[in-house]
Parts: sequence; structure tokens; C-alpha cells
Amino acid sequence: MITVMGATGHTGQYLVEQLLQAGQQVRALGRSASRLQPLARLGASVLVGEPDNAAFLTRAFRDAAAVYTLLPYDMQVPDYYAMQRAQGEAIVHALRENGTGHVVFHSSLGAELPAGTGPIASMHEQETRLRGLNGCNVLMLRTGALFENFYGALGVIKQAGLNGDAVAPDLPIPMIATRDLADVAAKALIARDWHGVVVRELLGPCDLSYAEATRLLGERIGQPDLNYVQLTAEDMTGALLGAGFSPNLAGLYVELAQAINQGRIKSLEGRHPGNTTPTRFEDFAPELAAAYQAM
Repeated sequence: MITVMGATGHTGQYLVEQLLQAGQQVRALGRSASRLQPLARLGASVLVGEPDNAAFLTRAFRDAAAVYTLLPYDMQVPDYYAMQRAQGEAIVHALRENGTGHVVFHSSLGAELPAGTGPIASMHEQETRLRGLNGCNVLMLRTGALFENFYGALGVIKQAGLNGDAVAPDLPIPMIATRDLADVAAKALIARDWHGVVVRELLGPCDLSYAEATRLLGERIGQPDLNYVQLTAEDMTGALLGAGFSPNLAGLYVELAQAINQGRIKSLEGRHPGNTTPTRFEDFAPELAAAYQAM
């Protein structure tokens, strides 16, 4: 049995499907029974509960040979770190109670830094907790920015005819499709062939700037001249608040953009075949375009 947290998310859903196709027994966790039903129809065992409920997670991890974990987030939460800490502690409690042998954790580039990285600092805390599990083999998958983050920009593009963020326009950064993360996680969860604590970076097919990604997306939605505009910290905060983010999380995302611009969020390994994944942004852009056209 393999347990998958966040099974209705971009990564989790694809991961569950990959594991089932490989003949694995899968226990899929999520907050919504209705959103879990498609996975149940595919053959997964599903459980509904909250990721900060240690009793629920202890039951969900029981008899699992391996567990995929992550720290879900809520953009309206008043205290992001407190929410992440509660979830992280519940996960580690459940792993310890069950003596789980293998764990995969979706982390991020920059998680080696304890502070000054916005939301990523909570992943540093969770990596530290996981390192304290005796007898547990932990694989930290540190990814670059996710292609799926651009779904959040579609509304702005529709309304304003441009894409904007606080990240510098021409700064190349690693970006990855969640399906590639899921592929790596699935192989690891099935093989369970690592020992101790292992950190592995996943950088996508190439480094890509926000300006270039915006141009590629513009081509797909019939706006080849779509521009990317770098927002000031104040304007970015206002945009996030307008999109429904809490003041706390909006401030953390601005801090993250500043850390990226300063070159603090970066690969420690350097790019090599082992951390370069196949899906190009050009391959993913049609999915963004379809969502844009459906708006």
C-alpha cells in the first residue's frame, strides 16, 4: 500500500493514476469526498480528512510501505507558518507512530535556507522535522517553480491584457510541470531503493524567464504580443490581496519574489541529466490556453 496526500491536486491526482497503472494499491487522501470519487472509480482507496489532523493521518498512513507527503496551503489563512507547522507536525507524528519506512516529500529549491524565502521557509522547517525521524528513509524532492502557477495569472491576463508579478522579467529560473514531479515520485515510491535522507532537485527542461513564459503563453491564446510587467512590492501586494490572499501570505509571496530576484532561490546541484525533466513549457501551454478560453 502507498498513501498519497493531496490526491486531488495537480501532482497528487497524476501520481495516484500513475501508481494505479503500475499495479500498486493506493490510498488517496483529500479534503473533498466528491473530488476523490474519480480516483475511487479508478481503484484507489480514498480517505477524507484534514492534513493537520494527526489522528486522521495516523490512520491513513497505517500499513503503508511508503507515503507521499506535502504541505497543502490555503491562500486565505491568517497565519501561514502556523498552519504549515500544524500540518508538518501532524505528518511527522503519523509517520513516527506507524514506523513508516519510506517517505517522499515535495519540497522546493531554497528549502536549505531557514528564513527570508517567504512560503519556502515552512519547507525548511518540515525538512528539519523529517530528518529527525529515526529509521525512516526520506526523499526530499526540491522543485523549481511549477508551470501550474500560471493558472493563477489567467484572470489577470483576461482582464488586463498582460501578465504581472514581482519577479524580474528576464531572470531565467527553473520551472517544472507537476506531471514530471509525479513521474519521479511514482518511480521512487514503487522502487523504495534509497536509504537515509536524500535530497534531489528537479529543475524542469530548462531555465525560463517570466517574460519568455508569458510570450509562449500569449502565442497559444492568440495574443503573441502579450507582455509581462514587473510589479513593485506594493503593487504585487495589492494584486494578491485583490485575488483573495490574506495579508500574511501576500507579504510572504512578495518576500519570495525578492529572494528569487536576489538569486537566493537557486539550484545547489547545477543542471545535469538527473535533475532535468522532459515536459517543456511549450508542451504545457495548450492546457493553460484551454483553461483561458473556458473562462
